[in-house]
Amino acid sequence: MISSRTPPASAPRKAIKAKKPAGKVKPPVDEAGPAPSERSRRNTRSEETIAKILAATGKVLLDSGTEKLSILDVCREAQISRGTFYRYFSSQEDLLEAYSKDNREQRYRGLVQATQPHQDPNKRFQAFVDYFSNSIQAGQLQRLLLVAPEYALAYITRIFHDSIIRFQDVLEPTFDDWDQRMGGTLDRELICEVFIRVAISEHLVPAGKDQQPLARRIERMLTNLAGSSSARARR
Repeated sequence: MISSRTPPASAPRKAIKAKKPAGKVKPPVDEAGPAPSERSRRNTRSEETIAKILAATGKVLLDSGTEKLSILDVCREAQISRGTFYRYFSSQEDLLEAYSKDNREQRYRGLVQATQPHQDPNKRFQAFVDYFSNSIQAGQLQRLLLVAPEYALAYITRIFHDSIIRFQDVLEPTFDDWDQRMGGTLDRELICEVFIRVAISEHLVPAGKDQQPLARRIERMLTNLAGSSSARARR
């Protein structure tokens, strides 16, 4: 017998959403800024630009002095725009401060490079005097004293005590050797101060052509002193 009941309706099927085609995945936003290589390139460009500005400052300063020094002249010499200049320096005073610091650091790096290769204490001292004498003969400070005396004197005052400390660091192996040979303790600060004052006097009153440079005479005096003291100690 056939039932007259209507067959139960089948349960509705859940609609299956079609998957969207996969698109390109967007790279995550880098909140840290440019990549290290890009930052390195930017830093290199900045350093090169600053170096150009400081080199131009030195040339304009030696030609014109501080009174006639203008930011426009520096920009022309460095071949940059005023906008680029003000990206790195806020004023002429800021520029001169940076120039003084850079000049001082360059001289010290040069002195270290000249003396560091020499392990022998006497050869290190000779290399020190060579570099010291050559820097005096370059005559930049003497020129600066003529065109910008106030700036030059302020620069000398600023570097005076710093140079004494740095000279002692560079000559430490030499002084240690001399102390041991002499059986005593040298006044290292005084010796380094003498060299600084020699440099100042050489710029103010240059030695004549027939005179031996004062730095060389001091070198000979100190090495003779160390040698004679060592000979007496062996007796």
